[in-house]
Amino acid sequence: MRHGKKFNHLSRTADHRQAMLANMAISLIMHKRITTTLAKAKALKKYVEPLLTRCKDDSTNSRRVVFRYLQNKEALKELFGPVAQKIGDRPGGYTRVIKLGHRLGDAAPTAFIELVDFDENMSKAPKATTKRTRRGGKKKAEAAAEAPAAEEAKAEE
Repeated sequence: MRHGKKFNHLSRTADHRQAMLANMAISLIMHKRITTTLAKAKALKKYVEPLLTRCKDDSTNSRRVVFRYLQNKEALKELFGPVAQKIGDRPGGYTRVIKLGHRLGDAAPTAFIELVDFDENMSKAPKATTKRTRRGGKKKAEAAAEAPAAEEAKAEE
């Protein structure tokens, strides 16, 4: 019976799954964006978010805990260096999964997963501002524009 076993096993043994997620997490930290299948991206999100939360506190214990998962010194330096500085004030939600469509070979749904703070296109996008209007605002604006013109005409006479 598999009662209460909610995470996706990805058709792999536990050791294979753990190694695959560790390798994908290292690639995500080093490259800031990777393309994979949707199921693996969702599994990676659950795997890497607690590590990113842990890196906000740069202590020896935090480094040791994260190193148990990643086993890569370069990824650890990157994680506790530039990545920790960028996500320091973010309360959560460090990654974003965007669906890309289906893979040609086997029609598997693909997606890319990226670190939110490192996407230049999304951070520089202009924010959509809505123009706030009220009823009758146009008449008031026209009246305000006519008032100075009327005063100038009286001053000239």
